[in-house]
This record gives sequence, structure tokens and C-alpha cells, in this order.
Amino acid sequence: MFGWVVRHRNPVTALVVVCAAALLLTACGSGTDSATSAGSDGEPVSGGVARVIQVREPLSLDPAILANNWVGQGLLGNALYGTLMIDDPHTLELEYRMAEDFATSDGGATFLLTLRPDLVFTDGTPLDAEAVKINWDRILDPSLGSGSLTLASQIASTEVVDDATLKVILVAPNPKFGNSITSSALNWIASPTALDKGSDAFNADPVGAGPFTLTEWTRQDRMNLERNPDYWDAPRPYLDSVELRAVSDANQRVNMMVSGGADLASESSWAALAKADQAGLVTDAVPVGGGQYLVMNTRRAPFDDPRAREAVSAAVNLDDINTAVFEGHGEVPDTLFPESSPFHADIPLRQDDPERAQQLFDELAAEGKPVEFTFTATSLVEIRSVAESLQAQLAAYDNVDVQVEVLDIAGYMPRTAARDFDMIIWAADSPEPDTTLWNAFHSTSSGNHTGISDPELDAALDAGRTGTSGEERVAAYRTVQERLAELEPGIWYIRSAPSVISSQNLHGVQMYALGSALPEGMWLTP
Repeated sequence: MFGWVVRHRNPVTALVVVCAAALLLTACGSGTDSATSAGSDGEPVSGGVARVIQVREPLSLDPAILANNWVGQGLLGNALYGTLMIDDPHTLELEYRMAEDFATSDGGATFLLTLRPDLVFTDGTPLDAEAVKINWDRILDPSLGSGSLTLASQIASTEVVDDATLKVILVAPNPKFGNSITSSALNWIASPTALDKGSDAFNADPVGAGPFTLTEWTRQDRMNLERNPDYWDAPRPYLDSVELRAVSDANQRVNMMVSGGADLASESSWAALAKADQAGLVTDAVPVGGGQYLVMNTRRAPFDDPRAREAVSAAVNLDDINTAVFEGHGEVPDTLFPESSPFHADIPLRQDDPERAQQLFDELAAEGKPVEFTFTATSLVEIRSVAESLQAQLAAYDNVDVQVEVLDIAGYMPRTAARDFDMIIWAADSPEPDTTLWNAFHSTSSGNHTGISDPELDAALDAGRTGTSGEERVAAYRTVQERLAELEPGIWYIRSAPSVISSQNLHGVQMYALGSALPEGMWLTP
């Protein structure tokens, strides 16, 4: 779709978009190593310990289980396992790391993944095509419960051609499949020998070929990562070590940064970013279209009735949610794509209409179908606050009842995977629209949480995926926007903020895909 990295050192300037990317027409990049962070911090200096905050502690260090995004464990996965490739937020072209090429000659039906020669895991075993195949086959196993299964399920089969080459056959052509790799755990390869020892042994000693290795994990406290002296991309990494903590509360994260208790923090809160900016800290963001949305499960009552979806959408005041949860600093999306996107169309996602909402609530109640549902939220403060804000707003209407259920992430993920919910929060945002929109809303996608099924929407999503010209893709995604506005399977309440906050003495901050931070290029001012 489009992508930027926005870097601020001005303590009084709010986050702004500095440039929009060109329309992506293919998934195969040039392999150039252009910078994905704005500005220049000078020549890197080796040494030092970076104190880093992530939003959530991982349940496992198995790369298939880690979430490759800014609110998951993007930096941790990149540290332990390195990356096959990244995408440049300015152009969305692929930039190769442990892979040298990812090429298709048949419109995205098959690809050849070519690895750098002589890559070795820290246990001395080879990171070769067979290792990639084993890791990708594991993600494709539904019993593993990988969050990357939705994107990986585009793979029909893989075939080892030689030590450095893996043939990838897709279920259906997707010229932009490389962006699915960069946005998922497909990008992280672990030693099959280490994985074979079982989850407990692997969590104690995870083995990858990344820039850092784990030396200590004290659960609910910290992880210590030390420099891998045999990392393929010498002289990187520059840091001697990384101390990693998990802090779920945005206020606590920003307070730690302001007080000097940390050098870098992954961030999801617009309010925290504003506070950090005002305090003179550095904020880096990869703005995207779409955003976080309230998923209405169309598979069951009450949201199997489109009137119930319309009623709730018309009733909720998103500006009030922005004020209550983000102190008014967030961006409420009026359209799916912002004006800076080549896919932007002036198609409102929803309309505020309290009178229409009450009319529909009354109409459904008169038919014996009052709008009663449970909002299932995670224990993260912001997510819970959104649910409670919506509950409070709808309490002002008749014939609607909302209950809030709060689960920790270990309980939340199985419920969402089983589609056992009425309403949840999910995200539909990506630098490349196909990566998220097809998987979120196509009727055949395992990632379709809403359960929406619409032939016209499906056809448009397919056309956006396979379009070979900018005009074709723009037309396809215009139809996507029209159908989503008509069907209302979800309510986009805030643009996502794939972001990090860093101190003035940490340099070389770089992100790709959904705000996944790369630690190997970071360095500290002595």
C-alpha cells in the first residue's frame, strides 16, 4: 500500500507523515539496502547495553509462536533469528538479508527463495533450504497454533532444490507474497536440531542465526541477550547486549523512557507518543492505512443481522473513545486509506447517526432480537478501556446490552481462533493492502475473524492481489472500500501506531513491515 518511517527529535512537534510511497506493483524487490529510518546518526560505535521495553512477554521463544509486529515480539524475533528479508517502508520493495533473492517468473504462482551461502545457526548446524522448509512446515501445522498460519496458508507446498534454494508453490498466485513473509514468523528460521529437543529445552536455549543469543530469561522480569560474534553481517551487531523487559501499561512505558530507565520502547499508544515527543524523546513510526477495528462476528447473533451491525456503528462516538482512551491524540479513520495513499477514495467507513441507531435497536427488539452481546477484551489497559468506553456509550440507548469480558492473552488467543466471541478488537493494517485485507475479509481466509462472506468483496480482493497495473489495483481496492462500508463487518476506531520511542543516545533505529524493529543496526553514544 504505502509506508513511511517518521523520526522526530523535536520535542514540540507532533507525529506527521513525511512522505508517501509509490504504488507497489510487484513483490520482488531489487535487493538494495536503502535505509528505512529517516536522517543520519553518524558512524556507528560498538559496545554498550541497550535497555529495551516490549509490550508483551512471549509465551514461548519458538519463532512460529512469536508475533512479528510492534506490539508482539518483533525485536526479540529479529534479535534471535535474524531476517530472511525486510521491506523498505518508503517503497515496499523487498531488501534481502539472509536470503539473496525471492523471485517469481509466473506471476506469483511459484517462487524461488535463494539463501546466502554458508549460513550457520549458533549450534553449528546449517541454515539451509531444508531448515527453512522445516520451519515453514511447522507454521503450517494447525496444531502448533501459530499466529502466522493465516499468511503461511497461502503456501501449497515447498521443495528443496539444493542447499541454497527452496521452491515455493502457492495455493493461488500472489505476486506480493514476499510482504507476507516480512509481516509474519515466516521471516524467522530456527535450528531444526534445537526445535527437535522440545519446547522446554528450546525455551531455555533457543537457537537461531540472529545478531544476538539468549543468556537469561527470568519470566515476568527480563531477558538478557548477548552479541552473536559469528553473525553473518559483520561488524553488526554493534551493541554488546540487550536487556529486554515486558511492560503492558503505556503510561509506565513512557514514564520509564522519560526517567531514563530504558533506551527503547515499542509503543502502541498515541497518547504515550505525544508525551514522549513533548519530553524530547525520539519517536519513530510506520503509519499505515486501516487500523484497529471492533470485529463484529457475523457468524452468530446479534451481528449476523446487518441491522445490528449498522445500529452499533451508528451509535458509537469514536471521538469520545479517542478522548477517553488516547487523550484525543489518536487519529480516527474516516476512510480506509488516508489521503496520502494511492488507494484513497472518499468513501466514509461509517456515519454517526444516534437516531437511526435507536430506531434499529427498537426494530430488532420488537422482532424479539434485542442487541445483546459480549465484548471480549485483552487485559492490556488500552484494549480494556476501549471496551469499557463502548459499553458506557451504548448504555445510553434502549434495547441494547453490552457485557465486557477481560482475558489475558493466553486465554484470548484460543477464543479468537475458535471464533467464540461476539465482539473483539483486531487490526487490519499493513504497508501492503493485500497482506492484511485479503486475509482479514476474504470469505475463504482463515484470518477472516468477522466471518463476512460477500462475492463482490471476494472478487475485488482477488483483483487487488493479482492486479498487474496501478490502475487495476486502485479500481479493485475502491470496490473493497465500497463493500466494507456497505457490509460494516467492523468499526475502525483508531489508526494503528506501529512505533518505538528511543532516547537521544540510541541510534540506528530501523523498522520494517508492521513496526518490527531491527536491533543489529542500533548503537549507543558513548
